Amino acid sequence: MSLSNNLETIYHKIEKAKIRGGVNRPVQLIAVTKTHPFSIINESYAMGIRSIGENRIQEAHSKFEDFSLMPNITKRFIGHLQSNKINKCLELFDTIDSVDSIKLAKKIDKKGLAVQVLLEVNTSGERQKHGFNPEDIDGMIAATETQNIIVKGLMTVGPLTGNEQKIRKSFTLLRELKDEINSQLSANKLTELSMGMSSDFEIGVEEGSTMVRIGSALFGRRQQQ
Repeated sequence: MSLSNNLETIYHKIEKAKIRGGVNRPVQLIAVTKTHPFSIINESYAMGIRSIGENRIQEAHSKFEDFSLMPNITKRFIGHLQSNKINKCLELFDTIDSVDSIKLAKKIDKKGLAVQVLLEVNTSGERQKHGFNPEDIDGMIAATETQNIIVKGLMTVGPLTGNEQKIRKSFTLLRELKDEINSQLSANKLTELSMGMSSDFEIGVEEGSTMVRIGSALFGRRQQQ
């Protein structure tokens, strides 16, 4: 199928999921372009996509070309960010959607540049994943109190399983954490929930996701690196 057909199918599924979940808010599609060439970003933009996601600094550095003909595109970093690559990340990307610890948040803050971020939370409890412990609400609130970081919301990666109940539980937890954190914030409350990828974005939307990160369902199987 073509990119336009895949995109139409995904938007249709998002709308159906919104109805099932009783959701009445926009859901932003982030096109995960990792392992795909810059031409895919151009093609995605022509199809109306305005947010792309990459998870490797080195790949983005070698792949990114001129974005001047793509006004209003948002380049989102969605991978694990190593401290020694913060400067390059801030040069390449508009947002960091994977701030996974208060330690990393403080290091980004010290760079002195205002940047919008999402806090990554390990809601599945899987050891191989990065992210704030869901119980570390104080740490997440501390990240919102930094001078330069603008925390817009939370992000999680669903558990690697076909068990819908476990996936839904992971997403429900993130939504509940957002509500709990907002109850303790007097201003600048969190508005975004980034949860759901190609295999589980419909569950994410049903549970209140405002952003879904779609790669293979949009572009097909990843290209070998």
